Amino acid sequence: MQISEAMHPGVRWISPDTDLRTVAHIMKDEDIGALPVGENDRLIGMVTDRDIALRAFANGHDVASLTVRDVMTKEIVFCRTSESLEDAIRLMEEKKIRRLPVINEDKRMVGMLSLGDISHSSSRELTGELLKAVSSHHA
Repeated sequence: MQISEAMHPGVRWISPDTDLRTVAHIMKDEDIGALPVGENDRLIGMVTDRDIALRAFANGHDVASLTVRDVMTKEIVFCRTSESLEDAIRLMEEKKIRRLPVINEDKRMVGMLSLGDISHSSSRELTGELLKAVSSHHA
């Protein structure tokens, strides 16, 4: 199965200058835990609910003054629509991540692939292996 068959098509981008309160409201309203961050028509990072909790609140920062740029993950790991679902699973296991932006052949982000998407599109064995890998403690 190709990634394009399993992913959630279409994704909302946010600016790196977006305040964290706005991000939290978007995540709550859309029941999502991660948002891609774009600037000048390029994917420059991801911000997750965990990023906000650990990089803003847990570090004692004045949350009202922070933007997405202050807490986002800058190392972007992504997959391509043309790759197989098994390729994405291996990447997610290796990087211990639960969500991947999906890029098409024109280098445009066209969707997101999540652990939930994989659970609906893959075997129990592959899904179980992935869940175990991404849930293990980071070294």
